Amino acid sequence: MKVVIQRCKEAQVRVDGETIGQIEQGLMLLVGITHEDTEQDVRYVADKTAGLRIFEDDQEKMNFSVLDVGGQILSVSQFTLYGDCRKGKRPNFMAAARPDQAERLYELFNDRLRELGLVVETGKFGAMMDVSLTNWGPVTIILDSKQDKGA
Repeated sequence: MKVVIQRCKEAQVRVDGETIGQIEQGLMLLVGITHEDTEQDVRYVADKTAGLRIFEDDQEKMNFSVLDVGGQILSVSQFTLYGDCRKGKRPNFMAAARPDQAERLYELFNDRLRELGLVVETGKFGAMMDVSLTNWGPVTIILDSKQDKGA
């Protein structure tokens, strides 16, 4: 499971011209699921995301998590995070999970974030979406459950 985390001042996702998810201060998440991911990966990445200390204290040090600052989450499913560009010029998406598995794990991920006390807005799984944000910092972090565990 890969998640691109962007600290933001605001973010929104639109489908067919209609805003379906919108947050103020918090984290914009692009969430990729691979066919090898499990519920354990989902829990690990959700817990890590909620606890990441990437918001600044009054000393301008990153000491606060999204939970600490009362921030919100905008979570958008993003199968293209598993695009393989090693051969040719067109990405291969064979490593991305099939839609039924990906949607189930994506929903579990969002549910886990909510269990931790976060307000979570989402995009629409499988839809063509317009995503916008004001990246704050900018701060962008990439989590990968297969690479990060045990580190």
